[in-house]
Amino acid sequence: MPYSHPQSIDRQKIFRQVRHLLPGALLLSMTAGFINAVVLGFFRTPVSHMTGAVSHFGLDLALGREADAFASASIILGFVGGAILAGIIVGALHLVPGRRYGVAMLIEGALLSAATAFILLKMRYGLPLVAMACGLQNAMSSSYCGLVIRTTHVTGLVTDIGVLIGHWIRHRQIDFWKLRFLGMVFLAFALGGLLGALADRWLGPWSLGLPAFGMTVAGGIFWFITHRGVVDLMQEALPPSPPRTGMFPGA
Repeated sequence: MPYSHPQSIDRQKIFRQVRHLLPGALLLSMTAGFINAVVLGFFRTPVSHMTGAVSHFGLDLALGREADAFASASIILGFVGGAILAGIIVGALHLVPGRRYGVAMLIEGALLSAATAFILLKMRYGLPLVAMACGLQNAMSSSYCGLVIRTTHVTGLVTDIGVLIGHWIRHRQIDFWKLRFLGMVFLAFALGGLLGALADRWLGPWSLGLPAFGMTVAGGIFWFITHRGVVDLMQEALPPSPPRTGMFPGA
């Protein structure tokens, strides 16, 4: 949350790092919004966040819908399993670029590919696989300069945006780069949902193959450029960036 764990920060360093962090966060959030919209079109069940899945599970149990309750439980377990998988693969409490993120994206692409095949066969086994992919993605990113970056749902984003605006109304000093960062990630999720709904109308079940292909390609590229410290070598070769103003003022 933006109001917890105060940290002493180097604003110039933050500006350089956030410029590279933002595109990845936007793409991941857009991907999650796309996936969630597509699956909602098929099964009317959210998979990128667990609030709706847990509510569905309770309703299904109360109404004696055993098959639907089993499907909801499989989504919850799949999401948790994906988060566990991220903890095993990435294992970092803070965002540190490396090959493991590429491996995680490759696995997410594989999970989405398998889920696409199951959904094309009209089998609900695709639901827990999509949820596992979302849980894996959501757990890949963690805390950064007082922010908890979540890319598969917007509840935390909206809460943090509201808290920051409330602090600003109270004339408290806030980091406007955080507000802009969170706002752009929120908009990326909404845009992904719109694109997912359109793709569902045009392609049907095949539309889930688009994020599967995208994550596989992105994961392969990320793994390749970080293999054997390529990123570190590139960063060492580049001159330090001068302080700039723009999207993140005060850097």
